[in-house]
Amino acid sequence: MNDKTAHFGFESVSEQEKPQRVAQVFDSVANRYDLMNDLMSVGLHRYWKWFAAGKSGVRPGGRVLDIAGGTGDLALALAKRVGAQGQVWLTDINSSMLARGRNRLLKAGYLVHAVQCDGESLPFPDDCFDCVSVAFGLRNMTHQGEALAEMRRVLKPGGHLLILEFSRVWKPLAPLYDLYSFQVIPRLGKLVTGDADSYRYLAESIRVHPNQEALKRLMEAAGLERVEYFNLSFGVVALHCGLKF
Repeated sequence: MNDKTAHFGFESVSEQEKPQRVAQVFDSVANRYDLMNDLMSVGLHRYWKWFAAGKSGVRPGGRVLDIAGGTGDLALALAKRVGAQGQVWLTDINSSMLARGRNRLLKAGYLVHAVQCDGESLPFPDDCFDCVSVAFGLRNMTHQGEALAEMRRVLKPGGHLLILEFSRVWKPLAPLYDLYSFQVIPRLGKLVTGDADSYRYLAESIRVHPNQEALKRLMEAAGLERVEYFNLSFGVVALHCGLKF
């Protein structure tokens, strides 16, 4: 019997249980996910994703995979860069989120490939994509090292891996950020979505996620090279970029 555990926020749960718990979170918040992102970040999440797309290295005609793509913000920014001759594959393990993302891109005039799949076991061949991205999804994965290795596997040589994720805020701001995260965000989640617990999990999951340097080391251990990161909004979010050679 597998008795290994994983973080679910500050809880330790079995590895088998974590994906189910994460799925419940996103099923609960899917309908108001975009609104909550705007409210929680005061719209800054749009800048963070715009910045990530700018570091993607993709060109017209490129082939992009967006993992845990949710409602499609980053996929849309990347679709604009690859143009009509390119391809964007939008994936998510959660069907509710994937459907919202696919519909959003269709309404914007972009026909993308939408695939429901696990980021730790990608149904794509080796050396397939010019860019692989994941925005605010890596911390929800049970085996992050395996997920990063899968992302590297499907990248073409010379391709870029982008990891946009919440990280460690500038230390002088930490007390205020903690107050906002643990007191304001759950109350806002309760008001907007009727679900405070899912947004309490969000705050907790950020604290147990690897910090900037630790995630850089994880990416290097997965075989990525020239890994660098950019702190955004005083380290509330960090963009990690790596290359496959």
